[in-house]
Amino acid sequence: MIVLHGIKNCDTVKRARAWLDAAGVAHEFHDFKAKGIDVATLSGWVSALGWETLLNRAGTTFRGLPDADKAGIDAGKAIALMTAQPSMIKRPVLVGPGVLRVGFKPEIYASTFA
Repeated sequence: MIVLHGIKNCDTVKRARAWLDAAGVAHEFHDFKAKGIDVATLSGWVSALGWETLLNRAGTTFRGLPDADKAGIDAGKAIALMTAQPSMIKRPVLVGPGVLRVGFKPEIYASTFA
């Protein structure tokens, strides 16, 4: 089963969901802002992709952190930050058999589901 992780009000997530629907790709949506995200899931994503790929350092939530929280980030600290405030996770995160993608680009989704 394909699972799209994100925040329902995020425009990029909305575009990804619309693309999946239009392409007829059956999927489930997990709103990690409403339902949270567990450390084990995030750790797996970080192991596969690197925390640098997943942590949204350009977003307002990260930028609003105290400087001490933004300093010295490593995988463990990034996972703790994203678990505490899931809006710091780049989105959407697309997960399925043999699939782990962050962000949305129609051409990448098209090649993934070709």
